Amino acid sequence: MQKINLSQIPEVEHKSPKGKFHSYYQGVSLALGRDDSSRDLDKRHPFDLEYNRIPPGGTNYPFHFHSAQWELYVVVSGRGLVRDDKGHTEVGPGDSFIFRPCEAHQLSNSGTEDFIYYVIADNPLGECCYYPDSKKWAVACETSGRKRIHDSAQVPYYEGEE
Repeated sequence: MQKINLSQIPEVEHKSPKGKFHSYYQGVSLALGRDDSSRDLDKRHPFDLEYNRIPPGGTNYPFHFHSAQWELYVVVSGRGLVRDDKGHTEVGPGDSFIFRPCEAHQLSNSGTEDFIYYVIADNPLGECCYYPDSKKWAVACETSGRKRIHDSAQVPYYEGEE
């Protein structure tokens, strides 16, 4: 059995240049040995667990959806607003919710204390993300493990193919 305590996992800050997007996470699965750059499913683990914290007034990431990834959320403390295609839903301690592939989502802190939650994701190979507000794609680069961001515009399926 592998075991780790959150107190042993460094907290990583994500903050956009203007501060609109601001959150912290602790990669529990990474601390337990998950190799997210490996194509070997035994090394990748079947799911990924993160402990996340959004400070008051913060938002985790731009509104986005994953092409193939499922995400399950469990709220630990604080108050949050979850944005999806239908609008905003308030969530609090004990609430759980799930996003399927291609369901856009975004979490914000709507309270005066930190909004804390766990997210469990299956992190499939070949995953990419779409950002509806800016019409950009984040596409995985197999050689570096990083995602590349591309602008996009909707075009007919066969445009540029014939």
